[in-house]
Amino acid sequence: MLKVNSINCGIVIDHITAGKGMKIFEKLKLAEADFPVVLLINVPSSKHGKKDIIKIENRIDLDLTMLGLIDPTLTVNIIENDEIVNKMHVSIPKEVQGMFKCKNPRCISNFDEYVTPKFELAHRNGKIRYRCSYCEELTSYSI
Repeated sequence: MLKVNSINCGIVIDHITAGKGMKIFEKLKLAEADFPVVLLINVPSSKHGKKDIIKIENRIDLDLTMLGLIDPTLTVNIIENDEIVNKMHVSIPKEVQGMFKCKNPRCISNFDEYVTPKFELAHRNGKIRYRCSYCEELTSYSI
């Protein structure tokens, strides 16, 4: 049995859908960290069968919007003195700014360097998409 010690002060990103932990690890640039970080993949879960977990032995700024885009089911636990002091649930963000590009090649956000792409959540045909605030084109996100 693999044993990973608890952390005294830091962050635990839990309930990550199996297979998405590596993407979050890469987006947070945790490979460059100079403090202990653990990525657990395919951990048994009673609710989901399998899950990924990231333990960070340090306090860092997390972009909850980005985490919600990758996996809206995960939780972020803030740990102090070996105890969870705050548990945050992420969700699919209603608004996104500067995280992906509009699929319309003529959209001003794709060629004006002073315009940051902005999107609002729009559900269409059972799919989650975002509507560009500038040209109103529906865009599937991928970060």
